[in-house]
Amino acid sequence: MTQVNMTVNGKSAKGEVEGRTLLVQFLRDTMGLTGTHVGCDTSQCGACVVHVNGEAVKSCTMLAVEAQGADVATIEGQAAPDGTLNTIQQAFQDHHGLQCGFCTPGMVMSAAALLKDNPKPSETEVRDYLDGNICRCTGYHNIVKAIMAASGQDVSAIAAE
Repeated sequence: MTQVNMTVNGKSAKGEVEGRTLLVQFLRDTMGLTGTHVGCDTSQCGACVVHVNGEAVKSCTMLAVEAQGADVATIEGQAAPDGTLNTIQQAFQDHHGLQCGFCTPGMVMSAAALLKDNPKPSETEVRDYLDGNICRCTGYHNIVKAIMAASGQDVSAIAAE
């Protein structure tokens, strides 16, 4: 067993893990942060996206020991302390960018990474960025619309599909 220490959502986090423990397992099983989902175990779906040192990472592809000393942000850390949704989360709600909700945490975390690097992405740029995230319910249109709305762009001209 190996001791790991990191900051998760602004708070010190530590635990003992086997060397093969994935970051997603550490977050869910040790930290109890079950908002980060396991969808495929093969890095295909993006349901497990978190931020490690400010970069979007599929946590099913990273060992917990690789996050030693890192600053990790999960979906649980996105809302305000009083539970108020952040801009991206609110846009997903307002524009129906979710249906079953399974992919939503990974989509929100990916959207946050995109908007950090590209504050006003085009529809094509949003779709390209989400290439590593799979949603089986919404068909992506409203997810794209929500992300563009979260960036402050007028989405009223985007036709419903």
